[in-house]
Amino acid sequence: MTATTATTTTASASSTTWNADRPWRGIMVATALPLREDLSIDYDAYAEHVRWLIGNGCDGVVPNGSLGEYQTLTDDERARVVRTAVEAAGDGARVMPGVAAYGSAESRRLAEQAAEQGCGSVLLLPPNAYRADAQAVRAHYADVARTGLPVVGYNNPIDTKVDLTPALLAQLHGEGSIVAVKEFSGDVRRAYEIVERAPELDLLIGADDVLLELSLAGAVGWIAGYPNAFPVTCAELYHAATARCLDTALPLYKSLHPLLRWDSRAEFVQAIKLSMDLVGRRGGPTRPPRMPLSAATETSIRAATEKAVADGMR
Repeated sequence: MTATTATTTTASASSTTWNADRPWRGIMVATALPLREDLSIDYDAYAEHVRWLIGNGCDGVVPNGSLGEYQTLTDDERARVVRTAVEAAGDGARVMPGVAAYGSAESRRLAEQAAEQGCGSVLLLPPNAYRADAQAVRAHYADVARTGLPVVGYNNPIDTKVDLTPALLAQLHGEGSIVAVKEFSGDVRRAYEIVERAPELDLLIGADDVLLELSLAGAVGWIAGYPNAFPVTCAELYHAATARCLDTALPLYKSLHPLLRWDSRAEFVQAIKLSMDLVGRRGGPTRPPRMPLSAATETSIRAATEKAVADGMR
């Protein structure tokens, strides 16, 4: 398949599988935020990046996630990033803002802002100011769900120390608090238990380096990192994996995995931004406390990115 054919095929698959009634499905890219050297946000570059992603086979974007460095943004910056994404996407349903915050009231306020902008859904971490118990988690999600926007739960027990177990996810879904879950635990075995306990809860791939495994387990979406640099190839991989076309998916997955695994490491923001810079996108620096990559790490990511480019990945 030529690069031109791959682009056309992937874009066509994306446009026919995206569902405005369930806009959290498909490839929703957790967008990196282009920063200038003075660490200010380049909103024009961000808008162009959103348009580029959707034009190259991705279904929508997730601004203000961890990859978008939301923890370092001011309230005004977070709001403007969402507005920029909605305008650039051309359809608010294709935008799923991250609304994580230390307090439930703040998360609810961010979700209300997203609703006002016409966003199709929001992505919500559990309470992360402390190790919340199940009762607090349920109250947190119920509070944000009252805004009326569909809520996608985000299970990241590595960073939050709060595990949205399959049993708790089923409870949250049964209570009407979440419609889907971004599963980032890294334990692909639990995907089957989630489906067993809550068949109507949409399972979304939450880490790039388990894409194939979770696709085979029944995932219906991918909240993705590395499409920021290689959207066309990542879209081809996703559609082949969810169609269980292993002759296509497995070689692509193996070739991309040296990059995909960086999505599950502490340096994932810097890694993806470096790959973006190397393929001609604007990634730029990161805000503190994230630090520049070590020389050894940069060399590793640079080599993997350059190999992907040489192999024709786009």
